Amino acid sequence: MPATALLDRPDDIAEAARLLRQGELVAFPTETVYGLGGDATNGRAVAAIFAAKGRPRFNPLISHLAAAGAAGDFAELDTRARYLAERFWPGPLTLVLRRRRDCAIALLASAGLDTVALRVPAHPVAQALLAAAGRPIAAPSANRSGRVSPTTAAHVRDELGDRIAAILDGGACRVGIESTVLDLSGERAVLLRPGSIAIETLAEAIGPIIPASAIDAATPQGPGMLASHYAPALPLRLDAAAALPGEIILAFGDAAIGKEIIWLSRSGNLEEAAANLFAALRDADRPGLAGIAVMPIPDAGLGAAINDRLRRAAAPRG
Repeated sequence: MPATALLDRPDDIAEAARLLRQGELVAFPTETVYGLGGDATNGRAVAAIFAAKGRPRFNPLISHLAAAGAAGDFAELDTRARYLAERFWPGPLTLVLRRRRDCAIALLASAGLDTVALRVPAHPVAQALLAAAGRPIAAPSANRSGRVSPTTAAHVRDELGDRIAAILDGGACRVGIESTVLDLSGERAVLLRPGSIAIETLAEAIGPIIPASAIDAATPQGPGMLASHYAPALPLRLDAAAALPGEIILAFGDAAIGKEIIWLSRSGNLEEAAANLFAALRDADRPGLAGIAVMPIPDAGLGAAINDRLRRAAAPRG
């Protein structure tokens, strides 16, 4: 298939779903904006989303589902979440919920956090694609990081060129702004991002909602906002040429030196390293070890995002 194929016929949905299942990236319409879709259960596909966007940090991605009933397979839903899902899904509302222990969505899509962001889009093309793909699809807006979100297939082509496999054309988006994002992972409901569903409407449904700006600065208002974050219990040592006695080493490239090694990428592939990062940090955080060493990661492209997370993980604990 030629790079960035434009798929605009009804039977092209099956082809777009096939590409997604193969780990390729496909832009598709929702009622809000066009999303840059990748298989949310495939860490390499999720890493490719960040690379295609030039996204500077591993901010959590919204995973899109075909139906509200699937949410319980990936997240813990309380009474508030069930009520809002029943009332507003499909629709432009994203819920941030606690991840299930057996959640199949890649940790990279959650930026290593214990939460997952879920939405059921209302656009008929998006619903058909998700049903055909048969898995959650991670999809931030289909534009380069920092640019205006796209609301037509032409916008996506202008933004991403040949960085993705295909664009599924479903016409102009009806809403035109990103979804409302509500965090229900704690006792207090927190509005992380306003959207077309107003905070007043949500508050009428579930009670008081706190805007993110009103939270004490010591509490993370959103993912990745604290200097010390994503941190394992063991101390983390960066830019290590080799492991010290008692350390396990996270290796990048083929020159790792240490008794205990977990490979981020033996071939030095940044997308592979990004896909493996959070799982590797969790795996390395074992009893009986003195610390975790990490080999140097090139500080460019996805490497900058990897190093951002590693610096936060290694920061002094408060």
